[in-house]
Amino acid sequence: MREVTDERLGTQKSYVNFETIAIRTQTDRTQHREHSTPIFPTSSFVFDDAEQMRALFADEQEGNIYSRFTNPSVREFEEKMALLEGVEDAVATATGMAAVFASFLAFLKSGDHLLASKAVFGSSYTIITQYLPKWGISFDWLPTDTAQWQALVKPNTKMLFLETPSNPGLDVIDLAFTGQFCKHNSLIFNIDNCFATPYLQQPARFGADLISHSATKWIDGQGRVLGGVVAGNKALIAEVKKLCRSTGPSLSPFNAWVLSKSLETLAVRMDRHCENALLLAQFLEQNGGSSTPSSTRTRCQPLRSNK
Repeated sequence: MREVTDERLGTQKSYVNFETIAIRTQTDRTQHREHSTPIFPTSSFVFDDAEQMRALFADEQEGNIYSRFTNPSVREFEEKMALLEGVEDAVATATGMAAVFASFLAFLKSGDHLLASKAVFGSSYTIITQYLPKWGISFDWLPTDTAQWQALVKPNTKMLFLETPSNPGLDVIDLAFTGQFCKHNSLIFNIDNCFATPYLQQPARFGADLISHSATKWIDGQGRVLGGVVAGNKALIAEVKKLCRSTGPSLSPFNAWVLSKSLETLAVRMDRHCENALLLAQFLEQNGGSSTPSSTRTRCQPLRSNK
């Protein structure tokens, strides 16, 4: 059992059980009084009249127009993720890499500079090294020693991106230090929180501005669907939504429904993952002996050998 803070309430913070949010955050019940929220597998939506359609397209009124923009099933998943991360809003994408890519392209332009931890997912590494430079976006890798970070900041540095724990090496970076570093240098703090999930780690508490996930991993947890999400404050997420609305990395309603349902069991599954991982790591540490090459090392943060 774990409590989360809903930062959207401002100074009037509300501490709500993580599992309660994951289960009870749902789309409005329809006239059919269903117990489980339905899937909305529709490409588009109808309007009461031409005036309502005009107001929706002009963003004067909230509502659904086209599923590349918004969809009730997708919105339920987005709202759950925002609540569980303790931030104002979120936008879902078709994959985790679509989320990471959108978190870059919504804010970086030609002439900007990115700082990134080198221990990032392989596809993130490819985007940073092969594609961002094509568009005039330069980068530097952050060393393990945080005392060396300040020397890498340039006048055109705009964003810092990292993963912690990293996938798959499980490198861990000090989030409190990183948050203070980004604030001091006026950098967008962008973090891939895929491996920890919001159940184990809420980077916004340490000043993270953008939080991305591959929902394909622990959030689904059963290898069924692909999905991604970027979470953060309303102003930043509005920029990501604007990019996604035009470029089209939309999450399907079916995948969103599966992922929203998966969040209902995330807490139970993560507790068991952690319990099993620690038992396995302890066994490997204690039974390495002569049967294991001397260079082999078990990487698990709670182990004494990792201190």
